Amino acid sequence: MAEPKIRERQRLIRLRASDRTLLSSLLVTKDYTGIEEILDTPILLQIHGLLGHFLARGTPRLLPHALLERGFSSMSLNTRLAFAGQFTGKGIFDDTLLDIDAALKFLNDTGFNNIYILGYSLGASMLAYWFANRKPRNVRGIVFEGIHYSTSDAQRARLEKWGGSPTYEEIYERAKCVLGDDPYKSKRDEIFVVYRARGPTQEPTDNEIFTYKTWWFMMGPHAYGAMAHKQIPKIEVPILFLRGKNDFVVHQWEVDELVKIGEEAGNKNIRLRVVPNARHDCMENPEVMLEEIVKMMNSYSA
Repeated sequence: MAEPKIRERQRLIRLRASDRTLLSSLLVTKDYTGIEEILDTPILLQIHGLLGHFLARGTPRLLPHALLERGFSSMSLNTRLAFAGQFTGKGIFDDTLLDIDAALKFLNDTGFNNIYILGYSLGASMLAYWFANRKPRNVRGIVFEGIHYSTSDAQRARLEKWGGSPTYEEIYERAKCVLGDDPYKSKRDEIFVVYRARGPTQEPTDNEIFTYKTWWFMMGPHAYGAMAHKQIPKIEVPILFLRGKNDFVVHQWEVDELVKIGEEAGNKNIRLRVVPNARHDCMENPEVMLEEIVKMMNSYSA
């Protein structure tokens, strides 16, 4: 006889970052009569990738409910890059520090005691940058799913491979002209399209859209925050790297190098799991992915 499913409670939460940016998140826990019933349960804060939104396919949508079936709560966060922030000019990568700050403050203020954080795709780069700058004492472990060695290097390589137009160098020169000497404070910005950015055609799925300011801090040669290899040496908590074996976005050498960098910096609690039968989204093989996450959350919880 199958075990009854855990009765869950979903709560939509609106948060304000310290710069007043409005964020949304989804808290998924077992049903409870008093909040103290769930505070000691390990909780995973999930940072989404480029598009955000906790109803998207794969990890953002499926992971919270799968974790709950294994006894763990979760909170999924839409950063300022969600809802087209990349091409409305609102999604400045460096400012996502404030978004994760707001989410962690909510969890701490609520009283959660065992906090883990997972970053998916670009969200993994956000998480690496945040942790390297914040170094919080109350996060027990982090998970990087599908993390690039450097987002700028990755885009440059894609454009060279597919014959992107404009080229990486052309985008950079135009960005300098538009944004001026202080790109962050610049009042000027423009939207642009990169054709053949992710494939050989000019179909929408092979193209990318940015503003010059969002590109500068996410993909530009000075986008140091999005260069995970510069952030990993500053992270001291346990790290789990996940990469789908058939990932066509992140190459194996990228995560291998990041593991090596972390270990050489002195982190003794790093694990890499290549998930078979999965591409960029490791929830294509949920049993293996969940096995690794549950193992981490059981190992380091109080």
